[in-house]
Amino acid sequence: MDPLLAGVVAVLAMIALTFLGVPIAYALVGVAVVGNVILVGWQQTAMQTFLVTWEMGTNFLLIAVPLFVFVGQLAFHTRIASDLYDCVHKWFGRLPGGIAVTATVASAAFGAVTGSSVAAVATMGAMVMPEMRRYGYDPRLATGSLSSAGTLAIMIPPSIPMVVYGLWTETSVGKLFIAGIVPGILLTIGFCGWIVLRCLISPRLGPAGPAYAWGDRIHSLVRLLPTLLIFAVILGGIYGGIFTPTEASAVGAVSVVAVAACMRRLTWQNLKTTLRQTGTVSAMIYTILFSGVLMSRLLAQTDVTPAMVNYITRQSLNPYVILLLFTIMYVFLGMMLDTLGMIVLTLPFVFPVVKSLGFDPIWFGVYMTLMQEVAMLTPPIGLNVFVMAKIAPDVPMVDIFRGVTPFVVICLVAIVLLAAFPCLALWLPSLM
Repeated sequence: MDPLLAGVVAVLAMIALTFLGVPIAYALVGVAVVGNVILVGWQQTAMQTFLVTWEMGTNFLLIAVPLFVFVGQLAFHTRIASDLYDCVHKWFGRLPGGIAVTATVASAAFGAVTGSSVAAVATMGAMVMPEMRRYGYDPRLATGSLSSAGTLAIMIPPSIPMVVYGLWTETSVGKLFIAGIVPGILLTIGFCGWIVLRCLISPRLGPAGPAYAWGDRIHSLVRLLPTLLIFAVILGGIYGGIFTPTEASAVGAVSVVAVAACMRRLTWQNLKTTLRQTGTVSAMIYTILFSGVLMSRLLAQTDVTPAMVNYITRQSLNPYVILLLFTIMYVFLGMMLDTLGMIVLTLPFVFPVVKSLGFDPIWFGVYMTLMQEVAMLTPPIGLNVFVMAKIAPDVPMVDIFRGVTPFVVICLVAIVLLAAFPCLALWLPSLM
């Protein structure tokens, strides 16, 4: 079989399996193994599989993945997130829609510890939803804001998807982390601004919370100091070049353990649960990465990627028109795939095109993260919405999707701003 034809057939088979509901990792590895056997035989396929497994298992950068997952899980199980929410609530709870605003800011801050969107939704949703019910919040606004706020966790560093993107594209993970700070802050402000505006127009949707004395506010900041110190050490060390992102993940893990122990919240049960969940999540991520690399090796032998790059560049389209087409494609893929699946499935094709068009890889990493935020909210497979539906089973799924719609629009507006002003993502990394 002609190699180019074999590559096209492999891509179509992979898409078909994904549509049929086969998990993305199994679809990728199945097509990759069968394709390699057809092209190079069993012996070469076995050697490729062994080499990819060894390469992924011994990659120093990938150590950061389980360590950052561990940091987020331990922060959740030791109630560090509760201190975070309590502090933000005392400062912002009196605004219109104050509890929703608090949850949004707290989710962004929690993302500075976890790097996981699902963990942020599960944590803040379970903690805040009962309080929203008590104050009579509109269910659509409550669930929509909580689902959307969780997406901020993958933009605010550290971010697990950024680690995967950096590994795959050989882009500096440290610079990717720093590049996400300004867009993450702007998104947080945009989400909060919409909530306040909506509740100013219709106060019944989200009444303001109680006001707290200055003494209570200052006291809440004191309780938050250990968490702020962890965040400052991790980001400050990366920004200042003191340690790498992988070393930062180790520092963060040790710091969270020390903080939890000093606060007398570190128990054997917490640690055991954290380690078990860290292992489960990390194994899932490694499996997707392994299968994706194996698939990319197959495509490298078939010349599919160079052929596609040459075809697109010959069309002489404006780079921003192609970016618009990519955005439409990612919105569509986000309706069917999880976020890591989107990265692994598309980067072998998209990234060479992006480089040929002159887009900065760090900028495109932030763009990819924004598209993953949209994917987590769009039907029918909006992962954050599904998590929220389990937390609030009394709210119909349709209402939750309607509730997240304004926040999806804000994310798309952020993409337009990012394209118009690349410095939003590139300014801080340029100072490193």
